Amino acid sequence: MHDRLANLLGAASLAVTDLVLAEATRAAEVSASGAGALVVLAGAPGLGVTELGRRVGLTQSAAARMLDGLEAAGFARRDRGPGRAVRVRLTTAGERAVDAMLTARGTPLAAALSGLDAGERDQLATLLGKLLTRLYAEIGDADVMCRLCDRACCTRGAVCPVGQAERDAHAGGAGGETSPEPS
Repeated sequence: MHDRLANLLGAASLAVTDLVLAEATRAAEVSASGAGALVVLAGAPGLGVTELGRRVGLTQSAAARMLDGLEAAGFARRDRGPGRAVRVRLTTAGERAVDAMLTARGTPLAAALSGLDAGERDQLATLLGKLLTRLYAEIGDADVMCRLCDRACCTRGAVCPVGQAERDAHAGGAGGETSPEPS
């Protein structure tokens, strides 16, 4: 037997994802993985190609090909580090593309929420915080979960539930280390 609430969540999740990705990729004329990579690099400049790929769900070779496209578009550049290390950074055009994507991403999200009154929006925020905390327990990686997040808006006047879940998980682990606010 299927749960109606789970089915509704699945349908809403896919619809929102489709709308957000369509707007974000249109704004910068990049693929979904390219959009994710640009946003990731905005929050974590200097990542290696392999780590960038991991965060957007690509193998190292697929990440390198995606990065070739971002470089050709003038959005990113590879910098040689010590030894064989290669670090990836956004260009000024890449920074502008991230701003355009995050603005475009916000449009369908705001439209989706426009039918809710203030109380319903507060309730939804609370419920989504719980849901994201639970999803972090399953996924275990804030960098992956928040790859298309507008990190500044998530932490303005509030605590990011994914970032808090990650800090809590690390505090419960060896040495009580915490990681920086992922989103």
